[in-house]
Amino acid sequence: MSAPRGTHVHGVVGIGLGPFNLGLACLAEPVEDLDCVFLEARETLAWHPGMMLDDATLQVPFLADLVTMADPTSRWSFLNYLKETGNLYPFYIRESFYPLRREYDDYCRWAAERLGSVRFGRAVTSVEHDGATYVVTTARGETFRGRKVVLGTGTQPRVLPCVRDAGGPAVHTADYLAHKAELQRQPRITIVGSGQSAAEVYHDLLSESPDHDYELVWLTRSPRFFPMEYTKLTLELTSPEYTSYFQGLPGETRERLLREQRSLYKGISGDLVDAIFDLHYRLRVQGDGPRTTMLTNTSVVDATWDGTAYTLGLHHDETAEDFSVRTEGLVLATGYAAGVPAFLDPVRDRLRLDEQGRYLASATYAVDRAGCEVYVQNGEEHTHGFVAPDLGMGAHRSSVIIAALTGREVYPVEKRIAVQSFGVPDHLRSVP
Repeated sequence: MSAPRGTHVHGVVGIGLGPFNLGLACLAEPVEDLDCVFLEARETLAWHPGMMLDDATLQVPFLADLVTMADPTSRWSFLNYLKETGNLYPFYIRESFYPLRREYDDYCRWAAERLGSVRFGRAVTSVEHDGATYVVTTARGETFRGRKVVLGTGTQPRVLPCVRDAGGPAVHTADYLAHKAELQRQPRITIVGSGQSAAEVYHDLLSESPDHDYELVWLTRSPRFFPMEYTKLTLELTSPEYTSYFQGLPGETRERLLREQRSLYKGISGDLVDAIFDLHYRLRVQGDGPRTTMLTNTSVVDATWDGTAYTLGLHHDETAEDFSVRTEGLVLATGYAAGVPAFLDPVRDRLRLDEQGRYLASATYAVDRAGCEVYVQNGEEHTHGFVAPDLGMGAHRSSVIIAALTGREVYPVEKRIAVQSFGVPDHLRSVP
């Protein structure tokens, strides 16, 4: 039996409400000819609650909010949030461009709860096409019809296959705080990963280690605990023209570049790298240990769970040695991966997917065969580059999508902002 059909047809149905679709909702709100509704499965917005550590900050400046890089005058800006909550002067006196993670989370919730286009508690179960419109059905049995769909369902925690197959209570950093107390009751805690989340968990557990009796192990495949590269010419790679350049490269080249560019978006903030060393030094001077091992060049190749502890089979990539570690607590800082949700199965034949089943996004972020019906946010890293999850490019992507939806540049879409060139510039090409 087909789902009951709603009567009102929206211009756009947005599915998911992370920062990117939320930013789109904010920018679409004043556009009179853009009728949108945004569906979110959760009852309230919470941004990475499992990593809401007290002192954690964003790795991007406050200008990388929901709207400012598209419309600095928007009432949905982070600065307006500060003004309305009475925190503008304290933020100014603090003299830091980088908001606290808790602050950004509250800002997103502030915006989401004030937008008339947002519907919480609407978990989408299917998306169909009735020949004229997309019909989106929720777990409540409601249907929302739209001429266009924008997918903002985000990414899912990536778990090592061998750990998943082993079973047991391994914790992804996405759920770290909910399991922190239990982890701290274990004799040994092992963290696997090399990025910001791994470093934050390691620093958090190390700082509290004098009050507990656990040993800490930090393993990474990377050759070093590398910092995020943050020089100005490198930052120019988060630009419209680099994104356009990246799209035009062969698929194999794009995949290679993403591996080589890990330090641009998967590294650790330099301040945190220094803070970890300083914490080690302070604990040593205090005589509190620490009992910890930090090991690079180490891959997890196997895992078993015996009901009490994991045995991780490890391989040192430089010495070619195989060894193992037994650990009762295991934290996976192994990142996130985008995927095509099962609720899209009824319209899968309308989507453009590559041989690996990933979205093939166009320059306007459309992923349907017609190139103008279904759009994706943060599911296009393999086609658009490492800027896909970057908060600083979110407003620009929303501007591009809104231009595609309306047929005009509601918000100016920058084409070139970098001082450097990507690819061979026309004036340097050889003339036959």
